Amino acid sequence: MRNTALKFIPIVAVMISSQLFMTSALTAQNASVATSQDSMLVEAAKNYKSVCASCHQEDLGWYKTRKWKYGKGLGDIATSITTGYPDMGMLSFRNAFTKKQIQGLATYVHNSLDREKEEKGIDLMDKNRLPTEKVFLRLDTIATGLDSPWGMAFLPNGDMLVSDKQGKMLRFHKKKLLGEISGLPEMVVAGQGGLLDIRLHPDYKKNGWLYFTYSSSSVSKEEGWNTTLMRAKIKGNKLVEKQVLFKALPDTKIGHHLGGRIAFDGKGHVFVSAGERGFGDNAQDLTNDCGKIHRLNDDGTLPADNPFIDQAGAKKTIWTYGHRNPQGLIYNAETGVLWESEHGPKGGDELNIIERGKNYGWPLVCFGINYDGTILTRDTIRAGMEQPITYWIPSIAPCGLAFVKGTKYKGWEGNILVGSLRFKYLVRCELDGNKVTHKEVLLPNIGRLRDIEMGPDGFVYISVESPGMIFKLVPVE
Repeated sequence: MRNTALKFIPIVAVMISSQLFMTSALTAQNASVATSQDSMLVEAAKNYKSVCASCHQEDLGWYKTRKWKYGKGLGDIATSITTGYPDMGMLSFRNAFTKKQIQGLATYVHNSLDREKEEKGIDLMDKNRLPTEKVFLRLDTIATGLDSPWGMAFLPNGDMLVSDKQGKMLRFHKKKLLGEISGLPEMVVAGQGGLLDIRLHPDYKKNGWLYFTYSSSSVSKEEGWNTTLMRAKIKGNKLVEKQVLFKALPDTKIGHHLGGRIAFDGKGHVFVSAGERGFGDNAQDLTNDCGKIHRLNDDGTLPADNPFIDQAGAKKTIWTYGHRNPQGLIYNAETGVLWESEHGPKGGDELNIIERGKNYGWPLVCFGINYDGTILTRDTIRAGMEQPITYWIPSIAPCGLAFVKGTKYKGWEGNILVGSLRFKYLVRCELDGNKVTHKEVLLPNIGRLRDIEMGPDGFVYISVESPGMIFKLVPVE
């Protein structure tokens, strides 16, 4: 019996040794896989920040609030990156990344969906005394629970109208929602389209005209849509006497670059911006409306002194051309100068002074590159094309413009404020004449800043997305 047992000892030892070897090998293999996975995600994080964040934000918590039209599984995300969905503004990155890099990016994004972090906006503990270079600010919350508050306008009685991109026009009084304005026209809410800017006529107290932009189709949604300017009057909480003043053509199902900002010069004219709808060549083509700033009489008729009124084939409403996606437009009544901000591609966002008949260069001159890292153009300057007053690299995704008026903000008088969708902050630009001499970043992480308005009370109001809110900036000692 003892001899038999002794015979089994070497066998058992070999089995144990073999098992230990296999366990050790599996551990080493798992460690290698983990290391490889970690390495892939590290590279993916770098690629995401370098290429993807300019449109999709650096904070991956943003993905949790999105509607995933094409699926949010790992394979779905990888397919979206590989093939793209051009009609929704999503380019194909098949030639920019390897299959392994695409898989890494898809995993990086997919992992974010399991995280607990939610969008919270600016730290609420700090909202009563936020430091800036010149003044301290308090954030007064005016409205919450919004989706995408695109524009704001103040009625003579103090009520605030808010245009929400999802197709709602809301009315507030002293932080209280009074109701929704009915009677809006049929519109296409898709991609970056929907209900956009909103402005009162400068002589609103006398004529009651309200102007707003939205995306609409000439035939049907299946045939595409484009930027439209309408004016109407408010009776109770309903729009009446609706008149379409301008409709950009051609329609397209591409979901991005609609522009949509409105400005008045106080001389009987209204300006409206139209993006190039993702086709750069549109911006240089005077036979279509896309990639332009348009000028009309405030009743929608054609001004006799528009620059291309006598040019055969040209759209008669064009005031300037060579624009990509202008989402900031403001007229400085004190200086008589029209200012505009527009999105560049990956880098090259611009702040411009808009002058009659001039070409602002897109896509022939630009300070940015394509989203996939390829060269768009090697020219940043060409004869006959305007240079920006200032530009941003990396892109901040500028949206909304306002001049600081009055004396409530000491040291800000005459400054221009620019919103940032990408970096979720406000930029204050100091000016010397028409030159930007200094920039200050304000309210970091406030949210995707969509609109900026000077209220009739002399305070600055801002609207943000993610989450959808409106704030009043109040200087404090």
